[in-house]
Amino acid sequence: METATAQAQAANGAPVFYVKEDEHEHSGGSTMLGFWIYLMSDCLVFAVLFATFGVLGRNYAAGPSGADLFDLRLVAVNTTMLLISSITYGFAMLAMDKGRQAAVQGWLVVTGLFGLAFIGIELYEFSHLIHEGATPQRSAFLSSFFTLVGTHGLHVSFGLLWLTVLMVQVSRRGLIEANRRRLMCLSMFWHFLDVVWIGVFTFVYLMGVLK
Repeated sequence: METATAQAQAANGAPVFYVKEDEHEHSGGSTMLGFWIYLMSDCLVFAVLFATFGVLGRNYAAGPSGADLFDLRLVAVNTTMLLISSITYGFAMLAMDKGRQAAVQGWLVVTGLFGLAFIGIELYEFSHLIHEGATPQRSAFLSSFFTLVGTHGLHVSFGLLWLTVLMVQVSRRGLIEANRRRLMCLSMFWHFLDVVWIGVFTFVYLMGVLK
């Protein structure tokens, strides 16, 4: 029908306009599906790391154990930093739903600061352990510990980089549909890291201080 109409317009000398559907117009669903698939694959990665720590976590090779090394007060503070960052990101999403761009940017900044505090404390913990001679090659326990906790820290660092890029995009283009979708994906990623860290805090640190 549209082709016949276009041919009739062309025969009469009238201008013909063709409307091309935006290929990204309906890509939101596929983007979210693809990101869920990525999160599930990341779950498998951390599941393997947790399983590895479960097997090797008591092999100290006559070296220090978690009870000798871990400072639960410091880890508790670090855990609080990450959990609060998840709350502030939730405030950013609420502001996004109301179309308040300035509030979104403000809450993203606060989230990033808490994330940086988490990474800073984790780096301090790693440097302190290494200074005490508890290096990754010291025992299977320490190798699995540094691998699991370090992998999570790398994910948080990547999340902070992603957060910075999104803040630039929002400042330049506003809360357009594409940026809203990206903010939603980062929200799922950030909350996923919180859930993983709760597992790390319980399985690695709390159980690690038990003799």
